[in-house]
Amino acid sequence: MSFPQIDVKPLDTESSFRIKAYKALKQAITEMDIYGHTAEIKLEERQLSEMLGVSRTPIREAMTLLEQEGFVRSVPRRGIFVIRKSKAEVLEMITVWAALEGMAARLATQVASDAAIRKLHDYVDVFRDRDPEEHVSEYSEANIAFHKQIIRISGCQMIVDITDNLFIHMRGIRRVTIGQDHRAQRSVVDHQKIVAALEARDADLADRLVREHTLGLGEHVRKHGDFLN
Repeated sequence: MSFPQIDVKPLDTESSFRIKAYKALKQAITEMDIYGHTAEIKLEERQLSEMLGVSRTPIREAMTLLEQEGFVRSVPRRGIFVIRKSKAEVLEMITVWAALEGMAARLATQVASDAAIRKLHDYVDVFRDRDPEEHVSEYSEANIAFHKQIIRISGCQMIVDITDNLFIHMRGIRRVTIGQDHRAQRSVVDHQKIVAALEARDADLADRLVREHTLGLGEHVRKHGDFLN
């Protein structure tokens, strides 16, 4: 059985090693599939040092920042591990995300350009005549990009920043669950309705549809998320 490997790029040595190491590691962790298996994901200091082309000191400093933000945890005499949330914690995060993305959608109806809203069609229209269940991996990425775009076009940097630290877990949960119980097909329909509400500049409807869509994910995890325990 193979487990996901962290993929980080070598650093430019001209500026702060600590900040660059932090950004590189955070990006790599965010892109990992941390819920598609049950094995712990251990980060090896020496390996990361070699991959990034820096000494261990900036790696340790970056890990300290990532631990403070809740991305990793340090276990005495064992090492540093990427954090996987419990089922209860995931359900709380989904609730928070639903509220934040709902508000993002509301704001988007007021401030987003027509072009920014039309961009959402890039992630929806391609599946009008294709069964997303036959292209689950591709649809999973489109689904994640769709929700990120709604956050982005809200014009609220605070929402962007808060959801950024939730994203690693939301991405992982959405990726694992999108192929279950015909969720992909229902997701496409929901996304079409959300785009229509945004294009109509209907703040109340866009907010409600986005919240209900994400809370639907929460209900699915509540029923079928025993793999998180």
